[in-house]
Amino acid sequence: MCVLNSKKRLVLSKNWNHQLEDRKKLGLFRQLHPRVDSSALNLAGNDYLLHSKNPEIIEAACQAARDWGCSSTGSPLVSGYTAIHQDLEKLLSEWYGNRPVLVWNTGYAINQCVLSQVPEVGDLILADRLIHNSMIQGILKSSAKFKRYDHLNLDRLEQLLEQNREHSGQLFVVTESVFSMDGDYPDLKRIAHLKSIYDFKWILDEAHAVGWYGNNGSGLAEELGVLDQVDILIGTMGKSVGSMGAYMVLREDWERDYWINYAGEFIYSTYLSPMSVGASIRSIQMIQKNKIRMEVQTLSRKIRSLLVSIGCSEIGQGDSPILPIFIGDEHRCLEIADHLKKNKIFVGAIRPPTVPKGTSRLRISLNSQLKENDISRFVSILQEIL
Repeated sequence: MCVLNSKKRLVLSKNWNHQLEDRKKLGLFRQLHPRVDSSALNLAGNDYLLHSKNPEIIEAACQAARDWGCSSTGSPLVSGYTAIHQDLEKLLSEWYGNRPVLVWNTGYAINQCVLSQVPEVGDLILADRLIHNSMIQGILKSSAKFKRYDHLNLDRLEQLLEQNREHSGQLFVVTESVFSMDGDYPDLKRIAHLKSIYDFKWILDEAHAVGWYGNNGSGLAEELGVLDQVDILIGTMGKSVGSMGAYMVLREDWERDYWINYAGEFIYSTYLSPMSVGASIRSIQMIQKNKIRMEVQTLSRKIRSLLVSIGCSEIGQGDSPILPIFIGDEHRCLEIADHLKKNKIFVGAIRPPTVPKGTSRLRISLNSQLKENDISRFVSILQEIL
C-alpha cells in the first residue's frame, strides 16, 4: 500500500494549486460545463452528420441493448467480444476493401499504442508538427527517433526523406488527414507519391474525415484514391458516425492477431458497449448510401465565404467540417465564446496547450443539418461581437 506522508502531500498540493492559479491568470484554465439546453445550436461537437440524434440509429442502439444488454460485460478476450462486434468489424472491413480491421474503445488508445510499439530502436518517425496529442504521446513512448516537419510542408518532408534515404532503420510518416484543430489537410496524393520513391510506413489518422469525404464515405484517403498506400489507418465512430469507439485498418491478418495478443490498451479494458456498436453499424450503412458529401463540402466553403464577407480574414480555409476562426488572445477567445453561448450558440474556445501559443481560436464544427437561419444567426451575432 502506497501512502504519502502529510508533509509531501501538502507540498504537492501547493505546487498543483500554483499551477492552476497560473492557468487562470493566463486564460488557459479548463472547466467542465454541462450542456443543459438541447435547443441551443451546437457548433462545438463533432457529430458532423447529426447521426447521434437520428431516430433509425437510436433504434438500432436500443435493439442492440435489448439483444446484448447495455454493457459488453468484460474485456474483448473474456466476454466482451460479441456477435454484434464481429458484425461491425465485417462491415468496416468491407468498407475498406476487405482489409483486416480491429475495433477499439478509443482512437486515442489506438494512436498511443501503435506509435509506442511499432517504431523500434534505430527507426525514424517523421510527423506533421500539428498531429494530435494521442500520436505525440505514443511517439514519445517509443524507442525511435522523432523529427517534425512544419504543418503541411511536404517539401520539408521530402527533404527529410531524402536526407534519410540511407537510414538503417525503418522510416515512418505520421499525419492526420483532416487536422482536428485547423480543419485543413495535406496533399495525400503527394504523400502517396513520396511513398513510391522512399521506403516508409504510412500511419494516417482519418478521424475527422470519415463520413465527410469519399464516394462511400470512408474518408479522404478513399476520395483521393490513396487508400492502398496507407499501412495503418485509424478511424472513429465518435464523430460523423455519431456513436462511440474507433478502429484500425491493417494490411495482413497476422497484424490484427498481433494487436489482440500484445496491445494492453485493447486487452485489459471492458469492451465497447453493444449499444454503441449497434448504432455504429446502422450509421455506417446510412453513410454508405447517403451521397450528401458534395453538398456538405459546398456548405463548408459557403460559410467560410460568409465569414470573410463580415471581416473574418483569419479563418481556416478548405471544405472540411472544422472551421477555425483565429482570435489570438486567450481571454478574448473565451469572451467571444461566452457571448455566443448566452445567445444559445455553442462553439469551442480552443487555447494553448491544445494549440500553439498565440493561435487561440473559435473552433466551429459544421454539420449537414445546418439551416439557413442557423447560419445567418451565427454570422450576425459573431459580426456584432467582432
